Parts: sequence; structure tokens; C-alpha cells
Amino acid sequence: MINTLIADDSPLARSILRDFLESDPAFRIIGEADDGEDAVQKTLALNPDLVTMDIEMPKMTGLEAIDAIMKKMMVPIVVISSQDTAKTAYEATVKGALEFYSKDLFSSAMSPAKQARIFETLKRISGVKGQRSGALEALTETKVIEDRKIAAVVIASSTGGPKALSRLFSLMPGDFPVPLMVVQHNSSGFDRSFVQWLNDYTELEVKLAEEGEIPIKGKIYVAQTDKHLALRSGGPAGTDAPGFSLAYTDDEPENNQKPAADVLFRTAAQTLGKSVVSVVLTGMGSDGAEGTRNIKELGGITLAQDEDSSLIYGMPRAARETGCVDRVLPLDRIPEELSALTKGSR
Repeated sequence: MINTLIADDSPLARSILRDFLESDPAFRIIGEADDGEDAVQKTLALNPDLVTMDIEMPKMTGLEAIDAIMKKMMVPIVVISSQDTAKTAYEATVKGALEFYSKDLFSSAMSPAKQARIFETLKRISGVKGQRSGALEALTETKVIEDRKIAAVVIASSTGGPKALSRLFSLMPGDFPVPLMVVQHNSSGFDRSFVQWLNDYTELEVKLAEEGEIPIKGKIYVAQTDKHLALRSGGPAGTDAPGFSLAYTDDEPENNQKPAADVLFRTAAQTLGKSVVSVVLTGMGSDGAEGTRNIKELGGITLAQDEDSSLIYGMPRAARETGCVDRVLPLDRIPEELSALTKGSR
């Protein structure tokens, strides 16, 4: 049973969330809070397995409440907020929130598939309370990587990803010599707000990836919600342009994700061969693992975040377990490694 606290100043919003959560027998609502101070007090008193947190609340905002809670105890927090506070909701991930969703999702229009994905995510998040494994030290190794010209970097991240990406890109130079493509699992629909928020942390330009776009060095292209981002040879469909371009597919989810990093990695391997570098960052599940294998088999370079710097060590672990990861690195060392690997691409 997942003991859950709901924090929202709107009685209607609390009622909707209660009905949604209680439709799955795994969840039990053990309390409700109607302002930020109440949320802090009840979290510390009830020690829930999961907290859902609104952002705009009286007495203390959701951001302030998350900060106060995390100073006292580690508890999985999911932000459920409105569209107009989306950038603030991403800031909550820097303070410790693990995921967030738009309130607009929780309506009768939600599809059974979307509902199932949200429940799966919430169940996994609730299970990370105090979790740490430390079981893969034997797999840590640094493999010899031959020099070559790199055409692109592809990155996978999920739970904990916004915080990791903001840190990663803040440490990268504004003249990075190749384009970077990112799949960040995003169930909230806040992809544009995510791009706007991430832009504040980096000298690089961050934008949503567009169909047919030809990637430019020094730019970060973020996959849109509910579409698979892919690379394809040449320019936009129907042209004879050289190089490679961005494309979207509406195929079924992979690893229960859409967009899925495996799609981006697989098509990057097929398109760029040994001229691509992949990075798997923090996240739940195994997305990016098979893509890592694809990239390695076709001669590319593969990196993964280490356990100590990962908020959730699911995706990097799965990538390592393939035996196809060249370098396992702390988050703060990945920018330096990427700069070294791409120095011949300037």
C-alpha cells in the first residue's frame, strides 16, 4: 500500500486527485493539506510514501514546502500544477521533486493508456524512498576510445532528468562543436516550458526539435511530448540535402515511453555510425539500454552517469548491464568528457 499525502489549496483539485489515486487499490490517501505550511507539517508527522504537491498555495508555496521538507527528510514528491506555473514546476525538480504533471491531465478525457503510465510512474517513484543499491561497482571500467570526428551527441534522461540536464548543460561551453539531441521523458505536456526553463541554465541555445530540421552545432534539440524523435540521413523528406535531419514518428511507445530514447539512439546509430556519442542519465526503467547497444554495435561511443550522482539509478544501470558502455562518469565530469571527445569536430 502506497500511503499518499495530497497537498493543494483547492478542495476540488484534492477531490479529483483523491478519486484518481483511489481508483488504483495500491494507493491509500492518509492525509490532505490545504496550504504549504500544512503540507510540511503533515509530511513530517505522517511520513508518507508519496506526496503530491501544488505550486501556488497560501502561507508557503509548493517550492518553499519542498525545500523545507527535503531539509528534514527524504520523501518522493510529485508536483501536480497548472500550465501557467510550468517553469516553476521544473524549478521544483532542482529542489527535489521527482516528477510533475499538469492538472489538466486529470480529467475524464484521460486515456486508459495514459492513466496506466502515470500509475506505473507513481508506483516506481514511491519505491525510491531511501533506496540505494551500490551493486554494480564491478562493472565500472574505462575503455579505450579511438579518436574520430563526432557529428552529434544524443542524451536520454527521465526521473531526475531536468535537474541533471540543467547541471550538465550549465557546465558546457557556448561554442560546443556539435548538436545535442535530448529525450527527456515528459508526461506533463510542458515541453515548451521545459525548453524555456532549461535555456536559463546554459550558454547553449535550447529548442524543441522540429520535423525536418537540420541540427546546428551548439544547439540542444529537445524531443516533443508524445512523439518519437529520430534521426534520418539527408535533409527534410523529399530533398537531396547532405548530412542528417530530425524526424518524428507516431509509432507505439517503447519501454512504455513516447518519446523513447531507444528510438533516438537506434536511428542515430543507423544514421551516424561511429560518429555519434550517447549519454544515459538518471531515470527509472531501462529506456536507452538497447539504444546504447545499437550505438556500440555500429561503432559509436557510449557514456552513462554513475550511481552516486544519479537521483534514480535505473536507466544508467540498465545501460551498463548491456556491457556496451565505454565510460561511466559522475554527472559533473560528463561535460568535460564530451568536450574531449568532440575536440576534433571543431
